[in-house]
Amino acid sequence: MPETYNSKPMYWKVTNPTLSPNHLQDLPGFTRSVYKKDHALITPESHVFSPLPDWSNTLGAYLITPAMGSHFVMYLAKMQGLSSPSTENSRSGLPPQDVERFIFVVQGDVRLTNASSLSNKLMVDSYAYLPPNIKHSINCEASATLVVFERKYAAVGNFMSESIVSSTDKQPLLETPGEVFELRKLLPTSMDYDFNVHIMDFQPGEFLNVKEVHYNQHGLLLLEGQGIYRLGDDWYPVQTGDVIWMAPFVTQWYAALGKTRSRYLLYKDVNRNPL
Repeated sequence: MPETYNSKPMYWKVTNPTLSPNHLQDLPGFTRSVYKKDHALITPESHVFSPLPDWSNTLGAYLITPAMGSHFVMYLAKMQGLSSPSTENSRSGLPPQDVERFIFVVQGDVRLTNASSLSNKLMVDSYAYLPPNIKHSINCEASATLVVFERKYAAVGNFMSESIVSSTDKQPLLETPGEVFELRKLLPTSMDYDFNVHIMDFQPGEFLNVKEVHYNQHGLLLLEGQGIYRLGDDWYPVQTGDVIWMAPFVTQWYAALGKTRSRYLLYKDVNRNPL
């Protein structure tokens, strides 16, 4: 498993945040979470886990859904594995008809198997994209935490997406004219794909040059570090494990603080006419 500079597993603070729910027990009623019409900050002490529909031995926390105005869902899936000899392995269900799925491993490892019985082991920082209506299963014998994005595929012409299994370190750094952050795109940029997922890295003190306002929606998970996020007219201190939803045209800007890099995982819809 990849490890950080202090020998902790990569992304370990996503599931062990600095301000964990336990640290806030002496502050009844307090949360950093905020929900507004054009953005939301969902922090770990507000996550509500329950059995994930159609999955076995797995708890899920839906963090972004169409109920708040998004056209996608984002959730955490905590696969419990074998808790005792009498329990079954954790196993995924299938998404609804015509829905595509993207999974990213932040803790543990899982095995992804397709309808042809081709199997891939996914470890921390690995990911998979599953096109709509593709039969597959995700299995876990120990424990694992996944970030999952799902949305109804927006078909255009004869374009058709394909399954992808890869990891962040296999993706090249891309040029970011006028910016200082490092960018990797986890999916192809072709018209076959109606969204992409970015990995963005900021060193302490670095920030976005552009104060962005655009039609794209975002779902973000801070994988490492801490900083300040501007959303509309509000400024939020954010840390590893925080999730952000950004609606179309909300003003957005980020600056990295602290002594270590910031890294976040970012969903972005692309390649489709907003009409």
